[in-house]
Amino acid sequence: MAIVLSAAAMACAALTILFDYRGKRLFVYVFKPSAIVIIMLVAASAAHASPAYRAYILAGLAASLAGDVLLMLPKKPFVAGLACFLIAHGFYILAFLPAPGHRVAPVLMLPFLVLGLLVFRTLVPVLGRMKFPVMIYVAAITAMACLAAARFVDLGGTRTLLAFAGAIFFLASDSVLAYDRFVGRFRAAQLIILGTYFPAQLLIALSV
Repeated sequence: MAIVLSAAAMACAALTILFDYRGKRLFVYVFKPSAIVIIMLVAASAAHASPAYRAYILAGLAASLAGDVLLMLPKKPFVAGLACFLIAHGFYILAFLPAPGHRVAPVLMLPFLVLGLLVFRTLVPVLGRMKFPVMIYVAAITAMACLAAARFVDLGGTRTLLAFAGAIFFLASDSVLAYDRFVGRFRAAQLIILGTYFPAQLLIALSV
C-alpha cells in the first residue's frame, strides 16, 4: 500500500511541476494539494511508529497542506502561509525530540547552526519588515533538521534515516524558496523548490 500511495503522490508532484511551468494554474490547484493528501494517507496507513509520532507527523502534514492552499490563492498571503509551515515544523520538531535522558550533541548542532546563520545572513539585507518572521522560520527549520539528524544518530535504522533525509530536502526547498522570493528570481527555482518539497514530505511520512 505504501508503495502504491507513494507512487501516486510523486505522480501528482510531477504533474504539479509540469503544469506550474506551463502556467496552467487550475491543474496546479488540483494536483499540489492532492499530493500532500496522498502523503498523509501514507503516514496514516503506517503501523510502525508510536501513535504520538504518527499524530505529530500527520499534524505537520495537515499544517503544510493549509500552507500550500494559502500560497496558491490569487493574493498569496505569504505571512499566513509562512505561519502554517512554521506550525508544521513545530509538529515535526515534537516528533523528532530526543527521548528522555537523551540529548543532542553540540558537535551535531554546529553545522546546522552555521547553515542557519548563513541562510539568514544572505537574506537579511533584503528582508525589511519580514526580518523577524524569517529569522524565526529559519531557526525552526534548522532546529527540525538538527533534531532529525540527532534522532538518526541516536537510534539508527531506516525510518530515522528517511526522516533525516526528508528534513534535509525540506531545508533545501525552503532555502531556495527564500532566495528566489527575496534575493533574486531564477527560472529553475520552482523545479528545485517543488522537486525537493514533495520528496521531503513523503520521506518524513514514510518514517512513520
